[in-house]
Amino acid sequence: MSVLAARGFEAFGLASGIKESGAPDLALVATADRAPVSAAGVFTTNLATAAPVQVSRAHLADGRAAAVIVNSGNANAATGAGGRRNAQRMCELSAKALGCASDDVLVCSTGLIGIPLPMAPIEASVGRLASGLTSDPAGAAAAATAMLTTDTVKKESVATASMGGSLTLTVGGMAKGAAMLQPAMATMLAVLTTDVAVDPRALRVALQRAVGESFNQLTVDGCTSTNDTVLVLASGALGNHPLGFGGSGYHALTDALTAVCADLAEQMARDAEGATKFARITVVGARTVEDARRAARGVANSQLVQCSLNGQDPYWGRIISELGASGAFIDPERVDIAYGGVTVCRDGIAAEHDGEAVKAVMAARDIDILCDLHVGQSEAAMITTDLSYAYIDENAKTS
Repeated sequence: MSVLAARGFEAFGLASGIKESGAPDLALVATADRAPVSAAGVFTTNLATAAPVQVSRAHLADGRAAAVIVNSGNANAATGAGGRRNAQRMCELSAKALGCASDDVLVCSTGLIGIPLPMAPIEASVGRLASGLTSDPAGAAAAATAMLTTDTVKKESVATASMGGSLTLTVGGMAKGAAMLQPAMATMLAVLTTDVAVDPRALRVALQRAVGESFNQLTVDGCTSTNDTVLVLASGALGNHPLGFGGSGYHALTDALTAVCADLAEQMARDAEGATKFARITVVGARTVEDARRAARGVANSQLVQCSLNGQDPYWGRIISELGASGAFIDPERVDIAYGGVTVCRDGIAAEHDGEAVKAVMAARDIDILCDLHVGQSEAAMITTDLSYAYIDENAKTS
């Protein structure tokens, strides 16, 4: 049931006509009683911020929301004051249909940049969208499908966690993302829900931690989008005393949010445009966690490394070069590199290894690359993909 796995929510999605193909392009998630609840968001760090991001940030100032409306097929980015009016209008239309305040509605858009958002199909469809809201799993599936752009499959995830005693909280989520995937964040939208009662400030920090351990450890092409948004709404339907900072319940919530975000991030990488490989780059033995992250990101973002993955070539020289250029501290004569557990570089130079074993590793869809810097005790990981001809074909034109 994904985004509806947590009690207290309804969802629906439909085709409004934003997409010329006629594919679904408008989704709505709302509280079952249409009342605002604790909510939080994490947004793109790109300074060319899309209109829906600007509006949602403003609407989250009080840490509460009742609904999220999402359109695909048009990013409503680089559209100026008119774009902001259109994003606000989407909230107003949704609020009128739901019977809540417009500033209790959050808005997300994804698609082409620099093209005015066509409002006529949205104006004509929001009432029907709201009327279709349901707690049935079909509503969740319709919403998850309507937010897709170049994705080939919908992305959904659920996690549960014990709060101690008889209470078990649930987090559900849906997401989209297939390209312009880069830490802080991916080019992506994600809407999460939970049935726990939680203070909005504590929810915001929990979400930030979850995003830091998931979406911010994903890169496909090193590009940061204008629209990246992760939102969470907490219905309180579990009936617990509202969580604040700390305690087992708060840690359980953070863990469940992280689990859902991490699963969605992996689904994005596996469905990335043109990807034929899914790679996990792990750096261990770094001086600091930040150094480990910097080193892993340097390798994961390298087009040369990604080309090697596509060509099934275990060219570790590209990896040690990117480690050295990453900004992390390394001693190149202490670095070990292994593909799928087969060490091909030891102490910064070529190591004798079983060539057939490495060939088998590189032929697989999933590839693990381990880089041991041997200068400390910290580690971090990034997930990435290969760079394929299909990715170039997809992005050689406006898409």
